Amino acid sequence: MTKADIISEISTKTGIEKVDVQETVEAFFKVIKTSMISGENVYVRGFGSFVVKKRAQKTARNISKNTAIIIPEHFVPSFKPAKVFVDKVKSNTKKASVEA
Repeated sequence: MTKADIISEISTKTGIEKVDVQETVEAFFKVIKTSMISGENVYVRGFGSFVVKKRAQKTARNISKNTAIIIPEHFVPSFKPAKVFVDKVKSNTKKASVEA
């Protein structure tokens, strides 16, 4: 499912015009991005958490030149689904795989 599909589905379910739904969805993603860029985590109850994870400095190998390079510590965005969400996905995929 793409962002356009999500916008279409929200529009049909709520009766709100696609343009307004698109602006809302874009604003939602922008708020999440700016919060994570500034180091804040975003928690959506019942859905999951958008968290910033710290990766420690490590030594890696450049295979083509056979040299060691140091990758400095850095931060990466991550998503951790809520337990309720995970349980619902697990129970529905088990039913789908049994029926198939």
